[in-house]
Amino acid sequence: MALSDYCLLERLKTSQTNCGDPQHIFMPPFPQATPFISRRTSRFGPPNHVLTVQRPFPLSHGTTTLGFIFQGGVIAAADTRASAGGLVACPAVHKITPIHSHLVVTSSGSGADCMLWERILIREIRLYELRHKRRLSIRASAKLLSCMLHPFKGTDVCVALTLGPRVIYVCSDGARLQGDIISVGSGSPYAYGVLDGGLSWSLSKEEAISLAREAVFRATHRDAYSGNNVDLFHIDAQVQQVKQCKYVRSQRLRD
Repeated sequence: MALSDYCLLERLKTSQTNCGDPQHIFMPPFPQATPFISRRTSRFGPPNHVLTVQRPFPLSHGTTTLGFIFQGGVIAAADTRASAGGLVACPAVHKITPIHSHLVVTSSGSGADCMLWERILIREIRLYELRHKRRLSIRASAKLLSCMLHPFKGTDVCVALTLGPRVIYVCSDGARLQGDIISVGSGSPYAYGVLDGGLSWSLSKEEAISLAREAVFRATHRDAYSGNNVDLFHIDAQVQQVKQCKYVRSQRLRD
């Protein structure tokens, strides 16, 4: 028996046809491997069969994130509490992620899902810039994220991202909405109450920051899943992080 036949080199060569896309799974030529990798190999999308494990009890989670437009740019704000049911899993989670010099993403939903899709979005935007020598627009970034998330509609993926400096909301079912003011999370009804009463186009930068901080504080005061600190970002030509306001609830109660 020839060594090439023994090593299945010819079959290895024919199996390399699916390696053009780095997202595709390399399919070994051995017949014993078929049951273990009979999954969907599309670039974005869930596998054909997903093994799910039922949790012994539901882990509720919540947050408060917001973004709004004013004459000086866009303000994005979010609390920093990560909750898992009645447990405060982490009091210092950053829910606002700068993607590049003029784009930030605020996240709401499952922490693992949000971190994963933020990294995927960063990668795809960077690859587009390297291939086309220009930066992907905000609307195109939101459309790309919506198209990537749509195949997961109806699954356990829980993601809600808001992109600035155009305030665009993208949900895990593929929904994509644009507006002048958007708040997401379990504390969003309370944040909307403050923003609707105080937001106007002519706000100064200091007034807009104060309004965003007040809106998140009111939400943390009523929503058990939001709290601890407030992260604030101001986006005009570039992303500028405002100094973190620590322990909004305790600080406010001492005033």
